[in-house]
Amino acid sequence: QVQLVESGGGLVQAGGSLRLSCAASGRTNTIYGMGWFRQAPGKEREFVASLIWSGGRTNYADSVKGRFTVSRDNAENTVYLQMNSLKPEDTARYYCASRRSAGVYTYWGQGTQVTVSS
Repeated sequence: QVQLVESGGGLVQAGGSLRLSCAASGRTNTIYGMGWFRQAPGKEREFVASLIWSGGRTNYADSVKGRFTVSRDNAENTVYLQMNSLKPEDTARYYCASRRSAGVYTYWGQGTQVTVSS
């Protein structure tokens, strides 16, 4: 199994920045990729960004392209989500997840709340 713990959420004004972290532990050698998702109240969970562990290839939702950057620290088994130019519509609970292949995400963290005030 893989355990994931997110941190770094908080309250920020529109236009501000936050950096989320997701620390992985357990069978990290089985990780193929990591993803960031978010869920706002009353809305479905949506994809934000992803990263392939080997090679570092990234993918982003159109709504965050140019503002968010996903990166990794292999030595620390940690994935980051740098969020710049935050908007009120970015307010949500952010979750990281891992997958063992190019398929469904298997393991999820508990999430961290991001609130952007206007």
